[in-house]
This record gives sequence, C-alpha cells and structure tokens, in this order.
Amino acid sequence: MMRVVTYTDSAGIGGAEISLQHLVTNVSKDIDVTVVGTSHLVVDTIAQHRPQASRVVLPAKGTHSLTAHLQILHRLRPEVVHINICTPWECATGLFAALTLPNARVVRVDQLPLRTTDAVKLWRTRALSLRVDAHVAVGEASARRMEDFYALGRRSVISIPNCVPDITQNATPPSAPLDEKSFSLSLPPLAGGVGGGCGEGLVIGSVGRLDAMKGHDILLRAVAQLDGVQVVILGEGGQRTDLEKLADELKVSDRLDLPGWVDNPRAYLPQFDIFAMPSRSEGFPLAIVEAMLAARPVVATRVGSVAEAVTDGETGLLVNKDDVEGLTAALRRLRDDPALRIRLGQRGREVAQRHFTVKQMVNSYERLWRQVVAQPQAPRLWVPQPRE
Repeated sequence: MMRVVTYTDSAGIGGAEISLQHLVTNVSKDIDVTVVGTSHLVVDTIAQHRPQASRVVLPAKGTHSLTAHLQILHRLRPEVVHINICTPWECATGLFAALTLPNARVVRVDQLPLRTTDAVKLWRTRALSLRVDAHVAVGEASARRMEDFYALGRRSVISIPNCVPDITQNATPPSAPLDEKSFSLSLPPLAGGVGGGCGEGLVIGSVGRLDAMKGHDILLRAVAQLDGVQVVILGEGGQRTDLEKLADELKVSDRLDLPGWVDNPRAYLPQFDIFAMPSRSEGFPLAIVEAMLAARPVVATRVGSVAEAVTDGETGLLVNKDDVEGLTAALRRLRDDPALRIRLGQRGREVAQRHFTVKQMVNSYERLWRQVVAQPQAPRLWVPQPRE
C-alpha cells in the first residue's frame, strides 16, 4: 500500500482546497492517505469524505512549527508528500521538512501562477521548487508562467488541471430565462435573487470571493450597459461594500444580488442563464468547470489557464481582463442569441465530461505518484542547471 501525505498550510477553504478534497476523496483505496495541515477546519474539510484518512494539524507559526513539521513527517515515513500550494511562496515550512525525508518523493502543486518582487520569497520559492521530484501547475499556461517567473527551466513544470465530480444529470440548456420549474436540481431560490424578486430578464451568475482579483466591478460596469439582464454573485469577501457602492453609482442595485456564501454554490448553477468570470488572475478555476458541466455558456477572461477549458466560440466566449466593452459585447451577444447559449453550453458540458472530471485528475496524480516513486530521488543539495 502506497503511503501518501497531502499537505497545505491554507487557513481557509477555496478552490485549491476543494480540489485537494476531491483528490483525497477519490484516490484508490489501496493508497493510505494522511491529510496534514495547519488549520483544523481545512484538514477536516479535505478529509471529510474519506473516513479512513488520518488527520494531523500542526502549528502554523512560531518556534515550534518547523520542529513539529519535521517530527511528524519523519514519523509518518510517507513514500510521497503531495504539497498543495495556493500562492507560490507559501508552504515553505512543509516543503523544507518534506525535502529532509531520506526516501520520500515530494510533489509540489501550484494552484496560482504568481510572481513576487520580494527577493527573499523569490529566492526561497526557486530554491525549493528546483529540489522537488515533480512540479505541477493546474494548466499549461500556468506551468509556463511558473517556469518563467522562477527561472525553473523549460518543461520542468507539468500540467494537471483541477477537476470536479460530474454530479449533474440531464443538465438544463440555457434556452430562455429560467424559472423554478426548469431547474434540473431541486433548490430553494436565492433570497432576493433568482426567483426571489431581483427583477426580470436573463440571469448572469458568477461564483467567487468578493475580491478585486475576481473582477466583479468589471461585470457590474458591463451589466450597466445591458438591458434585460440581472446579475447574481455567490460569495463573500472584503469588497462587498465597494461593489454595493458601485452598483448604486451605476444605478444597477435593483439588478444585483449578493446572497453571500452558500454551502453548495455549484447547486445553484442551473438557475443561471450565463456564467461570467471576469477575473484579473486565475490558475484553473473549478467554478468554470462546474459551469460547463451544468451546460451553462461561459464568458471569461483570458487569464491563467482559463483558455485551456474555454475555447472562444466553441465552449464559451473569452475577453481580455479589465475590458468592460469586450465583456459587454460578449454578454450582449449571448443575451440576444438563445441558440448560441444552448450550443456553447452543451458543447462545454461535452468537453468538461471528457477532460475535466475528477476521474481524469485522480488518474493523472496516481500515475505521477507511482512514477516518482519508481525513479531516483531528485537531488536535494546541489541541483543541475535548469534547461533553457
């Protein structure tokens, strides 16, 4: 039985943690998984659907943190340490401790390709990355960016996209404004939103924390130029007040609903006619795959590895980040063309079922784990010069 430790130092639940949860839940029963982290909430969430998985919570900071990491990992003696990283300079303590294990193979997974101007973080990220046995990003574009940002050498980072379970059955095509009778899932209406008195017209939905990186302000500016649409954004965050103020200024408050955090945002996707993700930065967002599986036509920005799922004109429409006019035009095009909404939605579902379900992701990681265990351990002290 292969012994695998999954590790994250995340303090909260986001797409990166949900993706790791899907992996832990669905890996083969002959793999012994231990979930290690620095937050009880995160560790319990990741392990909750795999009762046989062991759970370990370590101190996140302080003088005892590194010692505790070293002691636990050496005691567990894993064959593989799978480290899930939200931003490239995080998880340094876990990575360092894992690299001290004499026989373990270390797999680094970067969820978001970001660069830093902090010299210490840059040097540390590069030094740790060069010493792992396998380096993964969640898309080809994200992989190339990590290589460039940290001078890792071409083709040193491989791509394994984040994926989600296909729980939708007979997904409702977005042919017209949806009402409660057309839902493919039995759901309560969103308070004040879809089915709750937020206005008439097509529903543009988005899912994500209320943060400037998600570009919801661009979405509101686009909606202000479109008649006959309303927008629902599922999520919570520090930009709520700014978005509400902007909606007032744009006179679209009566067409905006911010229900906050919902336990299962994916379940509400059938209530949307169009799914929009106008992010300024992304890795490979799970929400887009979920929307595709729900047969929603997607409008998204060309950031990160989004274009590896959304093919412009085939599975959705792509626009440039911060491009209000481009986003407005794409949304208007879908508003005015029900047949296009149906075609993009159904084609997106077909592509997501073929390439972006949990089965594909799990198979890819299991193959990678077995491959790194079978090959010699990467050098830990002196590493070869990266390839051009």
